[in-house]
Amino acid sequence: MQKVQAGDTVRVHYHGRLTNGTTFDSSEGRDPLEFQVGSGMVIAGFDNGVLGMEKGDKKTVQIPVDDAYGPKNPEMIIEFPKDQVPAEMVLEPGMQLNLNNSQGQVVPVVVKEVGEAIILLDANHPLAGEDLVFDIELVEIVGAPSRIIMP
Repeated sequence: MQKVQAGDTVRVHYHGRLTNGTTFDSSEGRDPLEFQVGSGMVIAGFDNGVLGMEKGDKKTVQIPVDDAYGPKNPEMIIEFPKDQVPAEMVLEPGMQLNLNNSQGQVVPVVVKEVGEAIILLDANHPLAGEDLVFDIELVEIVGAPSRIIMP
């Protein structure tokens, strides 16, 4: 049976959770996730986790911070002037907002603290600093580069 190799396009079902068991994402009730292995479409630990799997295989993969979304970067904590927020907007810690950067790109942020003059915003990925656990089921290998297979 064919085993997943770098460059293959695969379809997987997955259940992602934190090490404390809290689910953060799952393909349950949706089409399987399709991606090309090794292309950077998914985090490195997930990419590496599917290597060598065969259709129908199920496994649990522990992904350390460095192979997931990396550690929290203190430089991604932004001090934002409160007087630049519309007066009618009530900000609370944990609230998710979108900012536009100097190139006009949308940057999702989370309100960390609301002070008298400054709001602290966290622009780190929500899963930065977390070790992750994924239950993965390989549904199929959709496409693979041509290979010479020795008899």
